[in-house]
Amino acid sequence: MTTTLGVEEEYLLLDADGLPVPRATAVLETAGRSPRMRDAELQHELLEVQVEVATQVCSELAEVEQQLLSLRAALARSARAHDCRLAPIGAAPVEPDDQVVVTDKPRYRDMLRQAPALVEEQLINGMHVHVGIPDRPTGVRVLAGVRAWLPVVLVLSANSPFWRGRDSGFASFRAVHFARWPVEGPTPVFASAEDYEARADVLLATGSVRDRGQLYWHARLSEHVPTVEIRACDVQLDPESAVVLAGLLRGLAATALASSAPPPADQVPVEVLRAATWAAARYGLDGDLVDPLSGRARAAKDVVGLLLDHVGSALDEAGDRDRVEAHVAEVLAGGNGATRQRSALRENGVEGLLELVNL
Repeated sequence: MTTTLGVEEEYLLLDADGLPVPRATAVLETAGRSPRMRDAELQHELLEVQVEVATQVCSELAEVEQQLLSLRAALARSARAHDCRLAPIGAAPVEPDDQVVVTDKPRYRDMLRQAPALVEEQLINGMHVHVGIPDRPTGVRVLAGVRAWLPVVLVLSANSPFWRGRDSGFASFRAVHFARWPVEGPTPVFASAEDYEARADVLLATGSVRDRGQLYWHARLSEHVPTVEIRACDVQLDPESAVVLAGLLRGLAATALASSAPPPADQVPVEVLRAATWAAARYGLDGDLVDPLSGRARAAKDVVGLLLDHVGSALDEAGDRDRVEAHVAEVLAGGNGATRQRSALRENGVEGLLELVNL
């Protein structure tokens, strides 16, 4: 039976100069009035310069594609109606002139009081993939099976090179920015579902974490639906990249589900995964990555090949191998979103960059 999946994407709203603008409420209201969007998951995010979408539960990548195309198109039309553009990029290329407006919801107001500077600078957008699981004990096994490979997926998804009007030097500055929260990064190894719950409760008891929604591990158990939520990716410039990453992550989860025992990669220490994540965010496809099987540094393209080998059987079972491998080959040859953003700026200036990133 094919494992189900769903995708969440976060976008920025930019004006003609590339500045984030706080028009989420108006954009979401207009988009939500469209007949095809009335039952769609159109959501506020932490800041009023952001909007979020969520697909329904899908069984096939073609379903994910169709839904993301519809959601993006509806929001893009609505954004243009309110004199801004929808931008699927991992970090704002230009810093706002004014103080960023936090979405007027109790949870977000609490977060602003908890971490003012972090919230005000949270001009970053991710892509989250939910993979269906039968129960939480199985979910803990999936977390163990995917954790060591997520820096490799981050490399493919990196789409946030610019920050505060300049090149950050990182392929995914979003990943670096997010690491400033109290609980973030590689998922620990849990002995059982009970261990997961107990350690989550301990973290909440510290007072540094408001709720389980702030357990910002790269993969975690959802508290609302029976899924593992994988949060390692930048949002993608185009739907095809998002669809293929979703298929790749489903393949990772399905591989873990099919395994009767944790493979050696599951035992990579958290500190090594933190270093691997930093290297992935910094260099993208242009540097070395940590090979999860050996713990040694290897060329990024070689480690991506190991990932494809690791998930090959799961991709075959889902019928996704050809699509995933073809697109990954394109990314390896032509670069990820960070590469494309830098090329657009270098070749055509800010106008070229905005043309690339605005829908």
